[in-house]
Amino acid sequence: MLGARSSLLAACIALASPLALAGGLRPLNDSALSDVRGRDGVSFDLNGFSMNGDLRVTYTRPDGASIWAGNPSASRSDSATPFSDPYRFDILRSNNGLADVAQFSLPQNVNGEQKWQLAHDFGVNADGIDRDGGAIVVSDLALYGGGWQFSTPRTQDGLALGVAMRMEIGQWALRPNGRANTVGQLALDNIRIGATDENGNFTGQPWVIADVARQPALVNALADENGPRLHIGIGAPDAQYGTGQAASGGIEIGKISFTAPSGNMDLGSSRIGNIQINYLDIKFRQ
Repeated sequence: MLGARSSLLAACIALASPLALAGGLRPLNDSALSDVRGRDGVSFDLNGFSMNGDLRVTYTRPDGASIWAGNPSASRSDSATPFSDPYRFDILRSNNGLADVAQFSLPQNVNGEQKWQLAHDFGVNADGIDRDGGAIVVSDLALYGGGWQFSTPRTQDGLALGVAMRMEIGQWALRPNGRANTVGQLALDNIRIGATDENGNFTGQPWVIADVARQPALVNALADENGPRLHIGIGAPDAQYGTGQAASGGIEIGKISFTAPSGNMDLGSSRIGNIQINYLDIKFRQ
């Protein structure tokens, strides 16, 4: 603490104007120093970003069965003005007595100019079968605001999370014969996810699936007689920090189709106008 105060005082002296020096300097006590508020954060842009590689991530169970994802590719189209709508990472000071929050905010993308193209391969090795499962290909993914929050849980070990999401996807496709081969693919076209009103209409705002104060999500490990297990949950809405009601969201899929060798099969569309997650508790088996 002494070193921090000395550095602060030295910075004040170095930056002081002649007029300020003429009036004399005075030391700052602990109370004055505690009133200083910083804004910790960073902004960054991914204008024209692209990536291709042979990275592979594998999850292996204790019995040897595994699943992998690899060979990722990603690219993003943009507006003509770099850094006009950046991503942000901020440390937010809590004003409700809770822990501070690390918040990752997505660009607002008002005009929908930022669109992602994503793909990765995947496969499984289980029950004596080692199989390349094909690829997941995502086209024209547009994110509109929202983001993630990270903090410490109130009562348990682990990580408290907040998630807000509004997105549109041109197409999400499962291609069992590889990312360049559409034969046999299952495709979901014109996907929309976002907040909805009481009538099930999209509001144009992100759907707050979890909030670290009002309705925190939790990721941790729980131990029982079989050992530790991954635990993911979303708590019930807390009226102390909000309305006491879970936020409403909706999911819309404009077209579901399957491409067979004999031709396309149109399976129609799907829409859920109101979704509220009032409580979620998932424990994974080993």
